[in-house]
Amino acid sequence: MDFAELDAIEGLRWSWNSWPVSRTQSNDLVIPLSVMQTPLMNFNDLPLLPYDPLICRRCASVLNPYARVDYPSRIWICPFCYQKNSFPRSYAEIGENNIPAELFPTYSTVEYQLNHQALSLNNISSPTFNTSSFNNSSFNNSGFSYGKGLGKSGSCSSFSSVSSVDQRVGGRGMGMGMGMGGGPVFVFVVDGCSSEEEIRALKNELLLIVAQLPENVMVGLVVFDSVVRVYDLGFSDCLRVFVFHGERDLSSTQIIDLLGIHSAKQQLGKTQGAQKHGFILPVSECEFNITTAIEDIHHSSPLIPGHRPPRCTGVAIQVAIALLEGYSVHTGSRIMIFTSGPATMGPGKVVSQDLNTSIRTHRDINSGHAPFYWKSCEFYKQLSEKLTDSSMVLDLFACSLDQIGVTEMRVAVEKSGGFIMMAESFESDQFRKCLRHIFSRDHEGFLNMCFDVTIEIITTKDVKICGAIGPCVSLHRKNASVSEKEVGEGGTNTWKLGTLTDKTCITFFFQVNEEQKPHPGTAFFIQFITKYRHGNMGIRKRVTSAARRWVSGGAPEIAAGFDQETAAAVMARLAVHETRNNFPREVVRWLDKELIRFASKFGDYIPEDPSSFRLSSNFSLYPQFMYHLRRSQFIDVFNSSPDETAFFQVMLNREGVVGSLVMIQPTLFQYSFDGPPVPVLLDVCSLSPDVILLFDSYFYVVVHYGSKIAQWKKLGYDRDPNHESFRKLLEAAEVEAEQVVSQRIPVPKLVRCDQHSSQARFLLAKLNPSATHKSSFVDGSEVIMTDDVSLQVFIEHLQELAVQG
Repeated sequence: MDFAELDAIEGLRWSWNSWPVSRTQSNDLVIPLSVMQTPLMNFNDLPLLPYDPLICRRCASVLNPYARVDYPSRIWICPFCYQKNSFPRSYAEIGENNIPAELFPTYSTVEYQLNHQALSLNNISSPTFNTSSFNNSSFNNSGFSYGKGLGKSGSCSSFSSVSSVDQRVGGRGMGMGMGMGGGPVFVFVVDGCSSEEEIRALKNELLLIVAQLPENVMVGLVVFDSVVRVYDLGFSDCLRVFVFHGERDLSSTQIIDLLGIHSAKQQLGKTQGAQKHGFILPVSECEFNITTAIEDIHHSSPLIPGHRPPRCTGVAIQVAIALLEGYSVHTGSRIMIFTSGPATMGPGKVVSQDLNTSIRTHRDINSGHAPFYWKSCEFYKQLSEKLTDSSMVLDLFACSLDQIGVTEMRVAVEKSGGFIMMAESFESDQFRKCLRHIFSRDHEGFLNMCFDVTIEIITTKDVKICGAIGPCVSLHRKNASVSEKEVGEGGTNTWKLGTLTDKTCITFFFQVNEEQKPHPGTAFFIQFITKYRHGNMGIRKRVTSAARRWVSGGAPEIAAGFDQETAAAVMARLAVHETRNNFPREVVRWLDKELIRFASKFGDYIPEDPSSFRLSSNFSLYPQFMYHLRRSQFIDVFNSSPDETAFFQVMLNREGVVGSLVMIQPTLFQYSFDGPPVPVLLDVCSLSPDVILLFDSYFYVVVHYGSKIAQWKKLGYDRDPNHESFRKLLEAAEVEAEQVVSQRIPVPKLVRCDQHSSQARFLLAKLNPSATHKSSFVDGSEVIMTDDVSLQVFIEHLQELAVQG
């Protein structure tokens, strides 16, 4: 079974593709029944249907290919609750040879464009559905009208014409859905305590972004140091700002009153009133003013020797949130923080201004010696509730050599679905590429982002929903399919996200509903309904329907349907979730315990005989993944700051299976004169003086030159025409490294190093220490100075414990 191919069709990766019929049997599997979903995955042939979906009257599921249809009676039977539903009049011409896209067997995922009345406002003819576009001879060419229902249409065109509708509707980002309100809102919150060089680089990027924004996008600007300055972008005579003290903890109501936003709303009395106020305006109305305001940002007053800059990050975020609340913006907004240091005053304070006091470490937090940590976390937890209630997204761009407080701000950023980027400087390519990627546009000219997302799950009655782990929050909507057991964000069948990308992945957990007693061989269904606001501000609903089968506890289908890559990613998320309440050593102990149970359950062995232990190919890689997970930066926080750990864990919780595996067990490719690049073991034995290694750990990409290769480079052999093959060898590794870096967001750090140099530590720290200073090794061979056990020793211990039963 090719799980990657199924993922390309459904956008789903299942830890188990066949489920046992009882809860006891499912608990014995060790790995939870779970699905990793990428809600907005890019599909090659995703039908975009500009009409509302048909909803089951009882369970609210959407019409899908698994529904049974009685064409003569125009009735469809819901596969989830068996409710009979009538087709509306617009489906009058439905028949076995004339079916809409949502019933076509190959479309497990379809997308609906809701509130499509915007089409008629632009006098666009309704495109029609042509069954011949499916290249299936069993269907005739009679079409369905997409606009005013599904009746017969005189002219037929393929459904691909739907994708061109948006292009004909609007221009320069003013497309479909604009009749329902303005564009998305961005509030830039800039740290004025940064150095002049950093501020200059940041201003250049912000000016570039503002110049390229669609005209309907609305913007605001907040600058902070010891005070918070809110720029009035509607005042043309001069730069006018409203100033808030950095120590005051004001409520949103107080901030709104002080800014006078409420009075503007009362006078206008319209939903569009927010666009006329001066603090947040469309780019088309304030481009000159916001450009002038950005250019006016400068470094704050000189520092007091021996002190950190007075920085009130928490108050600045409070003001930005209140600003959006005052406008009643609930359709899509992002607060983007650009900072280069920790908050040293006001709510959300991370560290004192005195440089004699060092910023908190993992040990300080665990021992209770971080005086501001818990209070600051509670402050940002409260802000996260405001953010999610109003569908706001908090993005954090932290460019500093020191910590800035990512750990404290993590909950607000992650729960709102925001983006975290950590770099050393605003002048770095990492920052520029990340910011430009976020504001990239799609092929229709709209911002390539979405807002105000909800994900709802519908299941058959024999499946219970336990929860989700990812950048989402529970909406606490319970029904009969919600389990009493909660995993992550549980107690609901609906979750909210501030935003999503086409890479964002959520892990959902399920369990068997024993009350229904499913029978082996029967199918169960799960439907994922993702509703979101597109970059053109039109509302869309993507529906993914999937089916799997129940099997008896010992059936071979269980082993055949085990996806060990997905299982490793799921366990990594669970382990990260456990670190919030347990020390890393306890989490490692829990992982070991679960791995021993897993090996004992699925291994083939003679009791008490470790040498007889074997794992089939479907399970053989899983212990290796767990070995690397135990040593990863997600669990082993040694040599990582709390901010780095928070960043790593947030990224793991939103990455798909492939990206998660690269984080857990990095890839290593060898470039040599012997042939094309080949993958090699992530082991110290792969180090050699005459090869180039390309190492990818997701956050770092390392080009490691062997000692001989490095020496030849220093001698300039790559510039000698007689050594063209050497130049091509160097070039091949460089090109591949640059390609990996360019395709990933956030942009990984690219490290070029020679064997035995200090920078080689990025590679050595991840290699399996099969040869150490304590083990026997051949003179001249590479060794790693570490007390960690090797993979071979780890597997031997696992075998000994597993065969004990």
